[in-house]
Amino acid sequence: MPFIDTALFKWVLLPFLIFLARICDVSIGTIRLLFLQRGHKLWAPLLGFFEVIIWLLAIRQIMQNLNNWVCYFAYGSGFAMGNYIGIKLEEKLAYGRLVLRIITQAPAGKLAASLRSMGYGVTQLDAKGATGPVNLLLAVIERKDLVRAVDWIEAHHPGAFFSIEDTRTVHAGTFPGRKPFPSVRRSFTGLLKRIPGKPDAS
Repeated sequence: MPFIDTALFKWVLLPFLIFLARICDVSIGTIRLLFLQRGHKLWAPLLGFFEVIIWLLAIRQIMQNLNNWVCYFAYGSGFAMGNYIGIKLEEKLAYGRLVLRIITQAPAGKLAASLRSMGYGVTQLDAKGATGPVNLLLAVIERKDLVRAVDWIEAHHPGAFFSIEDTRTVHAGTFPGRKPFPSVRRSFTGLLKRIPGKPDAS
């Protein structure tokens, strides 16, 4: 009698494998969506390939064991756990950049200086809100630094309003560990100036 025909395989091992497969494909799907939103043309399709293959293997076992209610339970449980693990993986990766907008009535010089000390460029504007003059700060930060930035805001400006948005593409700017990105035109112009006999492209 083959092992796959035993009750142990049918009611214990097979549901467990389906459970693991669903965790894998849903977790991969969560990361794939993250890369897709960031415009990664290589990683998103590659992850999608493995996601679908694993899903097909799982659904094939479900269709071959329609009378096995434990497989249904494992399939649903794996989907739920896969979402949870996928979210945790996304938080651990902290991949990408965010737009941080801060509006406060209190002087925002120290807050701007704190963000700049983290290596970020900060735009500070005087604005007018519903209750009077306010300070507006705009910064694009790495997701990994979000918790630190929010903690600083809540500690020094507990009444400040702030919003956080995902951003797909960033051109130029100041970020930790590197110099501001020069524009393509500026780089091309500088290259032409280094070539003897070439006219000034400005």
